[in-house]
Amino acid sequence: MFDIDRWQEIFYSIKQNKLRAFLSGFTITLGLFIFIILFGIGNGLQNGFMSQFIRDATNLISIFPGRATEAYKGLQENRNITLKNEDLNLIKKVYNKELEYKTSVISTSDTVRYGMETGKYPIQGIFPEKQYIEKIVMISGRFISKNDMNNDQKFAAIGRLIEKDLFKNENALGKYISIGGINYKIIGVFTDSGGDREERIIYVPITTLQLAKKNSDTINQIDLSYNSSMNPQQAIKLGKNIEMDLRSKLKISPSDKSGLYVRNNAENMGDTFAFFAVISFLVIFIGFGTIMAGIIGISNIMVYIVKERTKEIGVRKALGAKPSNIIGLILHESIFITVISGILGVLLGILTLYLIGDHLSDYFIVDPSVSWTLILFATFCLIIFGSIAGFIPARRAAKIKPIEALRAD
Repeated sequence: MFDIDRWQEIFYSIKQNKLRAFLSGFTITLGLFIFIILFGIGNGLQNGFMSQFIRDATNLISIFPGRATEAYKGLQENRNITLKNEDLNLIKKVYNKELEYKTSVISTSDTVRYGMETGKYPIQGIFPEKQYIEKIVMISGRFISKNDMNNDQKFAAIGRLIEKDLFKNENALGKYISIGGINYKIIGVFTDSGGDREERIIYVPITTLQLAKKNSDTINQIDLSYNSSMNPQQAIKLGKNIEMDLRSKLKISPSDKSGLYVRNNAENMGDTFAFFAVISFLVIFIGFGTIMAGIIGISNIMVYIVKERTKEIGVRKALGAKPSNIIGLILHESIFITVISGILGVLLGILTLYLIGDHLSDYFIVDPSVSWTLILFATFCLIIFGSIAGFIPARRAAKIKPIEALRAD
């Protein structure tokens, strides 16, 4: 591998066939360049779609009570369904391993006062995990904690626009607001990419809000995020299993569509993921197709080189060169051209994606990039294919008999 004489021969051979070597190397460079650009743009399109259209966790299942329109198991029709704390506890007990974050939610609205300023805002009693489900980012302070829940603390985390509405230019952190006549201490101010509506919500510990509602254990909805490692089919099945268990517990007929509503993002995103999977497949197909064209070109060059150097190979064998030496020489040349061309294509592709950056964000292409894992995999495939491209003509060269080689024109 580090034989200086061999490398000199390789460089001499390339020098004697500059145009052919350049064209084959250019095809590989172009193929890998196109592969990285297309894959990076595809990832950027997916990033743009996620950031623009998916505000909350993508792996979200939300459950809402409805109105049972069918009589079932001795219960009358047209009855309101009520979710309770025990329903979330049931889900935790049965499906805890499949879920990342879990929270029940009590939603209400009330007049909020600070000094002379007032406004009516949505109030939500939640678990601390709501922060991750909603992708809430704290500007100052902190979010509701488990300790706040356990101690029924009258703490509140408010949206950025509420601070702007009620506190004007003041810092809201540590101050008190009145919600329905009860004072709550502001422990955090947050922002939410969901928009203005999301930034005008007040979050409090669910236990505190239930206590304020005469120790009620009813809830308005349940939000769950399943393990991100699940594929859409597994997530859809999980959502249906949870729905089936809750329907059984709440005695809702399986055919009663309005008794319980389960909104599973996996169902909504299934077609989207399939679309991106098709794009990824096409990118890989086109990229590798172009790369393979370059590999075939290198193989053809090696065939031509072997034919051109038939007498030289015959002399080498007559002087005692082993077939492995002949194969090694041609293989090294093939792999060298492949690797150098591939590295150049990778560098040009990464540089182009870097220069593109977020300039195409108006077209929903955000942070176009390619993982190093994919780059290393593509490079590894190049080396393998380059070896194959060189091995076929090298094997033929190794089989040439010295006497036949010396007679060749």
